[in-house]
Amino acid sequence: MKPKLVIGNKNYSSWSLRPWLLMREAGIDFDEHRIPLDLPGTKAEIAKFSDAGRVPILVLDDVAIWDSLAIAETVAERWPEKQLWPEDPIARAHARSISAEMHSGFELVRSTMPMNCRAMGRKVALPDALTREIDRIFAIWIDCHTRYGAKGDWLFGEFSVADAMYAPVVIRFRTYGINLPESAQIYATRVLKSEAMQEWLAESEVETEVIEADEAGL
Repeated sequence: MKPKLVIGNKNYSSWSLRPWLLMREAGIDFDEHRIPLDLPGTKAEIAKFSDAGRVPILVLDDVAIWDSLAIAETVAERWPEKQLWPEDPIARAHARSISAEMHSGFELVRSTMPMNCRAMGRKVALPDALTREIDRIFAIWIDCHTRYGAKGDWLFGEFSVADAMYAPVVIRFRTYGINLPESAQIYATRVLKSEAMQEWLAESEVETEVIEADEAGL
């Protein structure tokens, strides 16, 4: 039985993008089940798959795994041949650290720059606290390119869980026109030219749902 990935709107759901991109980029076959968010029946539909009440959810061997980072760890364990964490233990620890930082941090980036793939040209105010979060993300990307760039333009040279965790931020920076340093733009360009990411963006464009809370900006 193929794994099933339950996701929200492709235009808005950054957490759904993470495991979707991870599995698609890794070439893992799965069935996709999309549940539009913020509709009257959304909670009931999600509850059919998990009592946690949130997407994404991976259904694997009739067991539900929720939370994007937990899903990523499960996928990496289930398909070790895909090498979704760096092989080198030091690099692997580094990848886990920055993935966890994205998972638990950058609250202002999330709240003031909601993912909205269709909303090109949006602008938001950039107070000092938000700028510090953006600069920290740039620093992570630049540090990874300095350490591992000889192997490729993903964060650790080859594609990994860390890239799935940071891909939605690339979309946010694109949407809101954030100017990237050249050394950080290398990574953003690599993410955006991914065939899997291009597929996600194309499918987000044809969605018809609108979530007003995520239509922030000017």
